[in-house]
Amino acid sequence: MDNDKILDNETPIHFDANEVEEITTLSKRGYQLLKENLVDGAEEYFKTILDKYPKNNYALVGLGDVERKRKNFRKALSYYTTCLNLYPNNNYAHFGAADCHKALNDLESAIISWYHYLQNDPKNLTVLSRVADAYRRLKIFPKAKQTYLQVLDIDSQNSYALIGLGYLHFDFHEYETALKYWETMYQIDPKGVDIRVLTTIGNCHRKLKTFEKGLEYFKKALDFDPQNFFALFGIADCYRGMLEYDSSLIYWLKILENDPKNKIILTRAGDAYRVLHDLDHAEEYYKRALAINFDTYAILGLALLSKERGNYEDAISRIEKLRSNDPKNHRFYIELSKCYLDMGNKEQAAAVLQKYLNLGIYNIYISTMLDKIQAD
Repeated sequence: MDNDKILDNETPIHFDANEVEEITTLSKRGYQLLKENLVDGAEEYFKTILDKYPKNNYALVGLGDVERKRKNFRKALSYYTTCLNLYPNNNYAHFGAADCHKALNDLESAIISWYHYLQNDPKNLTVLSRVADAYRRLKIFPKAKQTYLQVLDIDSQNSYALIGLGYLHFDFHEYETALKYWETMYQIDPKGVDIRVLTTIGNCHRKLKTFEKGLEYFKKALDFDPQNFFALFGIADCYRGMLEYDSSLIYWLKILENDPKNKIILTRAGDAYRVLHDLDHAEEYYKRALAINFDTYAILGLALLSKERGNYEDAISRIEKLRSNDPKNHRFYIELSKCYLDMGNKEQAAAVLQKYLNLGIYNIYISTMLDKIQAD
């Protein structure tokens, strides 16, 4: 920290050589302690400066940094704001203020502070990336994209921008474009890539139903962390999408080894057992899910088990209760119709599907099934 920086923006206040040396020495000690996370000691040095020089910018920013380290963001903001009232171009204060606003979930104010920072340092990639991230979280797509691309204009391989653009397009369901950015990131450094990039690439393929490619990335993620929930879930769900239920079951059960009360996974395991015609195990897992909390799909699973066992009245009763709670869910009408068809009651099967269409909602699966029943 040189003398010029200590004096920056402090005119018309003047210091003699001894005062400058004193401020420099105390500031250096304070910031060194901050780096070592010894915030109480750092605070003493900065307060010593401020007691003698109440308008010193480094002491004000230093105390802001101390409170930011303590996560006292509003108190930190008061120091940064005092500094900026005296020295409007102090970038350290703008950066600290932006970080506090972000921590307080005031992204609009954070963006304003970051833009003030960029007036003095317009190509700072860290700050530009944070602005883009904030726009993304605020769902301001054009501004987010523009700012990420601004980062890539400066550094075409910038990992934060590539990852951010991937998430941006993923959030807007533009999975193919998201893949382009994430796969570029992976190609730049396949060995050093973060596990989250691997799982997000896998998730893109899962959304696009390119399950085999998704498996490739989820398994790479598993090499990093064999217990990673998102990798295990991704693999299980890809196998489920490929209708390889025996393989999917292996990974649902692996998740349950670490998280035995995850009712979503218990239900998925029940579904796999049901499709594999292991009805007793399927019932066990559905009931384990329901013992934790109400779960629509566990109840539906039990209804489908009753249907497979020929207990149609129980199946219909369970599905009707679900339908009454969620009358626009087309799945319930389809399963009810199938129950009536298995009972040989085509008229009732058709009536159930027509009831859904009478809601004024078009659904290709409902319409196709009704057409087929009426044509037979």
